[in-house]
Amino acid sequence: MILNRKFLKFEIDLDFVLIAVTTSLKDYRVCYLINKALSFNLTKIQDLEVDIHHGPEPVLFSIYHYNWEATETDFYFIANKGSDGYLIPEMKKADYFLLIKNYIDENDLDSLVSALNKVNEIVAAVKIDPKKIKSRENLLF
Repeated sequence: MILNRKFLKFEIDLDFVLIAVTTSLKDYRVCYLINKALSFNLTKIQDLEVDIHHGPEPVLFSIYHYNWEATETDFYFIANKGSDGYLIPEMKKADYFLLIKNYIDENDLDSLVSALNKVNEIVAAVKIDPKKIKSRENLLF
């Protein structure tokens, strides 16, 4: 008897760009400074719920959103530290992540990172390869 087996290879679609942001400021204060520096309009949306501990309660993370209408690019500014743990536990030094969905031009991205690093209160803003993050599933929403 010959068994006919098919293997399904599942790969997560990481169609986003990620920037780690380090600062001691509260989320609303950083967003205000980013809005001012980049002419953005990051606004608070409902907290991101992530089932990290697989318990009865999801972990809540503060999140802000801005849509760049010209290119339909979505920007999400997400706190790394939530109500009960880290969004990306292996990157505890990062206070926030700027997650960029849909298309962003490489030059625009470099300009954006450069502009973030010029904000005095931001210690560092660094591009991160999502494929190298172990807990990247937490960033899919």
